[in-house]
Amino acid sequence: MAEIKRKKKIATDKTAKIIMDNVEVGRVLRRMARQIVEANKGVKEVVLVGVIQRGVPLAKRLADIIEKEEGEKVPVGGLDVSLYRDDLNKKGEYIEVRKSEIPFSVNDKTVVLVDDVIFAGRTTRAALDGLKDYGRAAKVQLAALVDRGHRELPIHPDFIGKVIPTAKDEKVSVEVYEVDGVDRVVLNK
Repeated sequence: MAEIKRKKKIATDKTAKIIMDNVEVGRVLRRMARQIVEANKGVKEVVLVGVIQRGVPLAKRLADIIEKEEGEKVPVGGLDVSLYRDDLNKKGEYIEVRKSEIPFSVNDKTVVLVDDVIFAGRTTRAALDGLKDYGRAAKVQLAALVDRGHRELPIHPDFIGKVIPTAKDEKVSVEVYEVDGVDRVVLNK
């Protein structure tokens, strides 16, 4: 509950700007789901792995959309990247470790990593490190609801919901109903 209150406070800040509302988030997820299907010529060997926390509900929604449109169920898992981060020495005491759940084999599958925001690329690098503990994927693709730029690593999403040009000191907050009680993307200056 405290997490939801904190997020609502950010969104009501006078410098906050709503970049995407619930309607646009839904539209973007439908487009991304179609792109995943098209890029992989179906979803027979595709699994979705959401980066905990907000990547998981986004991955589940993508899977639901794909199932409705394609009639095929896509397995969904969640990966906690906390212990794979390269900034543990900076964030150590503030990291909250959660349980990863990938109840299927990733061996020889196309794994679509799903995250809410891509920024420096370090979370994705951590996710790639964590994913290898679950097997050897045939291919790994990246889906991000928001790409805000400022990459520090040579990582680029295969599927992007929306590119939002930002200054490095701005903050992009993705809020999802399952965690925050609302679907929207907020830019805070």
